[in-house]
Amino acid sequence: MTRIALYPGSFDPVTNGHVDILRQALALADKVVVAIGIHPGKTPLFSFEERVDLIHATAVAEYGPEEAARIEVIAFSNLVIETARTQGAAYLVRGLRDGTDLDYEMQMAGMNGTLEPEIRTVFLPASPNVRHITATLVRQIARMGGEISAFVPAPVREPLRRRAGSGN
Repeated sequence: MTRIALYPGSFDPVTNGHVDILRQALALADKVVVAIGIHPGKTPLFSFEERVDLIHATAVAEYGPEEAARIEVIAFSNLVIETARTQGAAYLVRGLRDGTDLDYEMQMAGMNGTLEPEIRTVFLPASPNVRHITATLVRQIARMGGEISAFVPAPVREPLRRRAGSGN
C-alpha cells in the first residue's frame, strides 16, 4: 500500500522553508502530492504552470531525480480535505514555524478531521534555519531589490528576481 501525503499551499514562490517541509514529508510517505491552491480572487506572482516548473526544478536540484519522482504537483480550488480524499492521501502535511502557526493549524486539523476522520493531519516543525521564512516576506524583499539567496532554492532565484523586477 502506497502511503500518500498531501502538502497544500500557494508556493508563490517556493522557499527554503517549503523545501525543508517537503524533505520531511518525503521521509514519511512513499509519494507526496504538492497541491497548489488556486484562488480566483488572488493574483499570484507566478502562474500555476511556473510554480509547477519551479517545484520540479527545485525537487531535482535538492533531492535528486529518484526522490523527485516521488513528488507530484497538482492544482486545487476546493477544500483541501476534498483534494486529499480524491488523491488517496492518508496524511495532510502542515509545516509549523511557531505557536501562531500551531494555533491556526490546530483549528484547521480539527475541522478537517471532522470532515474526513480517515485523513490524519501531520504537523512537521520547520528547521531552525528556515523558521523565519515566509513567501510573503520573500516576495516583499525581492520586490524591493533585497538579496533573496538565503530564502529560496537556487532554481527559484533568477525567476523570482526577474518577476519581482530586481537585479540582485
